[in-house]
Amino acid sequence: MDIYLVGGAVRDALLGRADADRDYVVVGSTPEAMLAADFRPVGKDFPVFLHPATHEEYALARTERKTGPGYHGFAFHAAPEVTLEEDLARRDLTINAIAQDAQGGLIDPFHGQRDLQARILRHVGPAFVEDPVRILRLARFAARFADFSVAPETLALMRQMVAAGEVDHLVPERVWQELAKGLMEERPARMFEVLRECGALARLLPEVDALFGVPQRADYHPEIDAGVHTLMAVDESARHGYALAVRFAALTHDLGKATTPADILPRHIGHEERSVPLVEGLSARLRVPSECRELALLMARHHGPIHRVADLRAATIVGLLEKTDAFRRPERFSQLLEACRCDYNGRGGWQDRDYISPPIFRQALAAANAVAAGEIARQCADKTRIPERIHAARVTAVKQALNKPADEPEE
Repeated sequence: MDIYLVGGAVRDALLGRADADRDYVVVGSTPEAMLAADFRPVGKDFPVFLHPATHEEYALARTERKTGPGYHGFAFHAAPEVTLEEDLARRDLTINAIAQDAQGGLIDPFHGQRDLQARILRHVGPAFVEDPVRILRLARFAARFADFSVAPETLALMRQMVAAGEVDHLVPERVWQELAKGLMEERPARMFEVLRECGALARLLPEVDALFGVPQRADYHPEIDAGVHTLMAVDESARHGYALAVRFAALTHDLGKATTPADILPRHIGHEERSVPLVEGLSARLRVPSECRELALLMARHHGPIHRVADLRAATIVGLLEKTDAFRRPERFSQLLEACRCDYNGRGGWQDRDYISPPIFRQALAAANAVAAGEIARQCADKTRIPERIHAARVTAVKQALNKPADEPEE
């Protein structure tokens, strides 16, 4: 048998990037021979084995044939006579179809090295159209390698796939898996730009696609519509290295702007509440994990008043802390403030503006947390009034901490 290092590890080594997971293809072997060498089988659809010592993946060389719609519709053939070139031919992009032998020599039948040098994402062959997941993977690579362009002929194939309805056969879990990976890349906005360019964004995330062309407020740059602003906010989340939940919240925070009545544009009065059902629907459709969905809903509903904290009364600030469950879940509240920062700074030329809301809210939360809630509860004869008394004490504490007028009216 012959063993070759393939895929991301070869590509990233040529780019001088940190090694990706190391995957190997085995030519001229059988499942029986792999088992005899103490490899452990893990593949469900085709023969993949884990090395007994390194636990790296070794897959038998294989070909594949399209048998039905979607990415499940394939028949695989793995046999000793399958060549390395045949195995590489089934891969998605030329930059991922380079192999390295045991002596360090490169096998590159589809000119992946040339495309690496030219910074081009190009499909290996016409079989690219057979697997709709490849649209998502290519868009994700565009987010990782932000200086790479998509080959025109590859973009044409992607549009053809969308028109043929291939992306409609993608299962929600796989769509979310690829979107989540793309959101965690260096320039996640590029993923959504590529998906929009080929028409897939309108099929997979119509709520986001609908934001493009929707005008923003006059104090934004005139070329920044609601869709462009959303992608700027997403890239802000990546620039700060924020968690996936924060990045998803940045992506979905303004969905309601697409439903703003035309007669009040470019204002977006009430868009926060209109965003909530759209976030709920998108999250349910893609089966988004609860921690991402919950933060996105908080962001959609509350980012407006959070931005205006300097103008809020102490009672309103305490009410926000209570509505967002900041007292019981301060870590999530910190993530909410991070997502709000991405929204605030993602407006073109606003990247370096000071965002005053986080320190004010942290000061308010600290003051409210210092209230002796347990003592108030013990001293309250009417137990039904305990929440009211604790709330009032928190408002007083926040007034003092933020130097609000003592006679400030409560809302």
